[in-house]
Amino acid sequence: MDSITISIIGICIGAVLGLTGAGGGMLAVPALVVGLGWTIQQATPVALIAVALSAAIGAIDGFKRGLVRYKAAILMVFAGAPCTAIGVRVAAALPQRWLMILFATVMLIAAARLFLRSRQTDTPTNEPERVWGRIDPKTGRFQWCWGTALLIAGIGATAGFMTGLLGVGGGFIIVPLLRRFTNVAMQCVVATSLMVIALVGSAGVVSAIAHGVVVPVQATIIFATASVVGMLSGRKMATKMSEKAVQSTFAWVLVVVALGILMTSAGH
Repeated sequence: MDSITISIIGICIGAVLGLTGAGGGMLAVPALVVGLGWTIQQATPVALIAVALSAAIGAIDGFKRGLVRYKAAILMVFAGAPCTAIGVRVAAALPQRWLMILFATVMLIAAARLFLRSRQTDTPTNEPERVWGRIDPKTGRFQWCWGTALLIAGIGATAGFMTGLLGVGGGFIIVPLLRRFTNVAMQCVVATSLMVIALVGSAGVVSAIAHGVVVPVQATIIFATASVVGMLSGRKMATKMSEKAVQSTFAWVLVVVALGILMTSAGH
């Protein structure tokens, strides 16, 4: 029964990651906690392995299509990897109840952002007051300067810390911030986010194992395989669904899961 449960959860998580470029880890950890009765510390490395592998598959597809802004992704990884280790240490020191409350709070914040985004009318993403990192229309690459480098590094550091702390992959930070402060097209944002998730998530797994977290091999293989299947399906569905529909649906899922986590934490 556990194998079936793990497979179903993995397919769903991979599909979310494929559709949005974010949110897979945010749902994977609570799903494993509620579905299998694990602690957040136990679920985090399993979720990270599956999400990192699924994200790698999506990133490879993005590379083939020329969508990944790889210099920005590499900078985010270098900034994020050290912060991932810090996040793992903080997570190990926090009581389970407070970690669950923090996780639920992050999910509700992300849901609120998605609700607001899904109700906004389409506006140009290249307004001067909004954009700190610009894409050169001639080359399709970033116009690099110190401000752009600091912005990208800051996004990577924040995503890395949250990856280590909560095992959430970081895409829920990378995607909205790149959309908010750069004029990168959405498809490129998703592809770049997937590359960062794959690399930073891998660093999170190494950090967790180095700090003594035991990874259940069989459950991890099943979950990771199912996540890849879900990712491939999600990438196909992404071409057929509107961005606003995906955002609104995902936001409701986050709200329901967050409330479930808060109810569970109240019993601890």
